[in-house]
Amino acid sequence: MNPIELIQPNRKITGISAVLLPYGADGQTDWAGFEGLVARTCEAGLIPAVNMDTGYGNLLTIEERTAVLRRTKSITSGANFVAGAIVTDRPETKFDFDSYARAIVDITGHGATPVICQSFGLTMGTDAEILARYKQLATTCDRFIAFELGQMFAPFGKIYSLELYSQLMKIGQCVGAKHSSLSRKLEWQRLFQRNKLRPEFKVFTGNDLAIDMVMYGSDYLLGLSTMAPDAFALRDKFWLNGDSRFHELNDLLQYLGCFTFRDPVPAYKHSAAMFLKLRNWITDDATHRDSPIRPASDKVTLMQIVEELETRILEH
Repeated sequence: MNPIELIQPNRKITGISAVLLPYGADGQTDWAGFEGLVARTCEAGLIPAVNMDTGYGNLLTIEERTAVLRRTKSITSGANFVAGAIVTDRPETKFDFDSYARAIVDITGHGATPVICQSFGLTMGTDAEILARYKQLATTCDRFIAFELGQMFAPFGKIYSLELYSQLMKIGQCVGAKHSSLSRKLEWQRLFQRNKLRPEFKVFTGNDLAIDMVMYGSDYLLGLSTMAPDAFALRDKFWLNGDSRFHELNDLLQYLGCFTFRDPVPAYKHSAAMFLKLRNWITDDATHRDSPIRPASDKVTLMQIVEELETRILEH
């Protein structure tokens, strides 16, 4: 496997950006801030993704997730967006098809494409058993995005075998899959399989530590981009146009990713809130009560990155 063979210059990148769900100091959802972030994502030309990990999807109630869908639909005004189809369960819990089906119907009813988030029940058992569950879920919608998640993000996550991934690509309704192993090698393997089996299938990188995977043919569904959808869109434009400034801007965004996605990884959401407050895009840098936080001293480094990013955007 030679990854250099995968590089695709001047390719139009499909960017999906997971939107942070901001909170106020009182612990209440900052709906005005959320709607502003969705609008900025759309204005940048990226596709918003809601009720994902970045939006605390697995920590929200069903009613809260529906409220997120309703508000996103209003802001996007018929434009494409995607949303996490989430089922919360426990280890050894059986696959809960009915709960997934209800989540998918809610998402498609709001005009969005479901991202089938993992659960203990979905990922337990053999490859054949897991594949059968996805085929069953495929009967509930016209299109969906699959999702494999490393356990550094969540305890119910599972990275599938390459054979199972290849079988998922053969499900017609499965139009793509987000890959969040943080491993270049595993993602390159998936890209080679995609190019051989189903070229139109989207491999959405979720590797916030290697965002240059778009050079090799990955598209993206990232949490990192919630902090700077404008900068990501500009970077993507540079790649499309063969502009060498792609690399310098990508390096700066990657620095942001390495800093904010350090251990404990789930605390990146607090990093995002601090970064967005420093950009004056939200009014508070609070986080969900059940999500880990970063030290306040991070703001010094984050402010340096904010200033450099905004300078580059203005210069363009």
